[in-house]
Amino acid sequence: MNHLSGLDALFLHLETPQMPMHVGALHVLELPAGYRGRFVNDLRRHLKSRLPVAPALRRRLWWMPLNLANPAWIDAEPDLREHVVELRLPKTARHGSGMPELEAEVGRLHAVLLDRERPLWKMHVFEGLGPSVEGRRRVGLYTQLHHAAVDGQAAVALANAILDLTPQPRTLPKVKAAARSPEIVPGVVEMLRSAFGAEVQQVAKIVRELPATVGTLGGAASRALAGRDKGFSNVTLAPRTPLNVSVGVGRAFAAVSLPLNEVRLLGRAHGATINDMVLMVCGSALRRYFGRQRNLPRKSMIAAVPISLREAGDASSDNQASMSLVSLGTHLADPLKRLAHVRAATAAMKDTMGALKGVLPTDYPSIGVPWLLEAATKLYGKARVADRIPSVANLVISNVPGPAAPLYLAGARMLTNHPTSIVVHGLALNITVQSYDQSLDFGLMADALAMPDVRLLAEDIRVAFDDLRALPLPGDEPPSAGDIARGVARRAGRELEQVVNLAVPKSVVDAARGATAFGSAMGSAVGQTLGSTQAMRLLGRVVPDMAAKTVGSVVGGVRDTVSKATRAPRASAPAKRKRSR
Repeated sequence: MNHLSGLDALFLHLETPQMPMHVGALHVLELPAGYRGRFVNDLRRHLKSRLPVAPALRRRLWWMPLNLANPAWIDAEPDLREHVVELRLPKTARHGSGMPELEAEVGRLHAVLLDRERPLWKMHVFEGLGPSVEGRRRVGLYTQLHHAAVDGQAAVALANAILDLTPQPRTLPKVKAAARSPEIVPGVVEMLRSAFGAEVQQVAKIVRELPATVGTLGGAASRALAGRDKGFSNVTLAPRTPLNVSVGVGRAFAAVSLPLNEVRLLGRAHGATINDMVLMVCGSALRRYFGRQRNLPRKSMIAAVPISLREAGDASSDNQASMSLVSLGTHLADPLKRLAHVRAATAAMKDTMGALKGVLPTDYPSIGVPWLLEAATKLYGKARVADRIPSVANLVISNVPGPAAPLYLAGARMLTNHPTSIVVHGLALNITVQSYDQSLDFGLMADALAMPDVRLLAEDIRVAFDDLRALPLPGDEPPSAGDIARGVARRAGRELEQVVNLAVPKSVVDAARGATAFGSAMGSAVGQTLGSTQAMRLLGRVVPDMAAKTVGSVVGGVRDTVSKATRAPRASAPAKRKRSR
């Protein structure tokens, strides 16, 4: 029996139907050439062989009498037929990437609470995806794991136990079977003795470490105030946005990937870390998204950024993390100034939080805490307090380092690794990023009412990265006419593609993409033959005209398609055709 720490149990006490507290990921898996059979069966057999090295998958909760204190973990053998299930996607998933259908399923399933009577995890295998470019069969996989069991780093450690570096699963050393039954239920007396013993130890630890903790907190406060005196501080109230509301029971999800190596190289050129670059593209995308809605706050938006408290080499399955605040510079129109703002914000955060990592608690006394937290959480949501009080952050942005090489699950190659995380009252958007192989995989989870069009924000992240690519590097010459023309054409193409993706069926999307490619080529040619002023004047006339004509053509195609689909054929009179002029 192992009692949950205060931080682990917090995710249980805060959970409601409006705030599920599980995390996970959306994967696309490519099966081996010539694969036959059902992948869900192979996955079950694979997981059964890995359970001995994955303790987070073979334990369940055991509650204290009267819910007096935090529950404990006890050993439990999972029923893999209940924990690994198969679903079939709509027929449209066979065309294109299948990501819209997968994203819709993740949004639907992420709102469903995990069964607390079982081990707190579940995997969903999606059949019905189209083949890969090489013609190999693909499946989708959405995983759920309760945050009470793992944090981001612990989830990576769990993935390392389950996944392999080659299509052939590695052979694990045989584990001697336990002499006792797989599940031992502790008695009431044992539970109470254990809870009160842990309580005494925690109180003694707090008293022993109190003087050092007070000194550290005082030093951190002094550094934060010194940063404010210098004209910059992350410690401020966040502006009001549509994200700072009480969340409902629905979720919307979107995924996007960026090239990891290019992000790293651009960051080095600008003197920024990968984390700085992630915050930069997210801030730029948010500025674009809310600017398009004419709802951009004048004050910089603030991100709540989790930081790991885990020591190097610690792979234990528990939560060891805290939260910091970083200003995103969304009030700055100049991208270079915004990047400088983000770099200063992360530097200030590290300066303040660096000394605190050693004293921030992950455990605390819990007698009576479940009653208090559960009651307060229900009241907070029911009274919609988040709609009324100021917030210190607008959203959550988390960046978790992941594996740098391609991985395999039950013989299938993992192509994507888009995290799925938690939204809570007052923070209706969570952007979690994890590096995998050669990509930075973003997972955007939003409340379905606060941001139903989260797919638009994902596309804005792509545009923000294009803008980041176009920024002049330190010491470079000013951009040439060709650079300006290509940038304008690329932006116009991205905006056109967003309109097409939202409003047009797949049958006519290819036409819009062709126009996008033409616009990019046109921008390059114009930039090479004309001066900067002439190029911009010409693009100012041609690009909007091109976009208008393309959209008009696409809408016309849609109109014709709908008309043909809904008009019954007439045998007596052939259809008349209008001659084009």
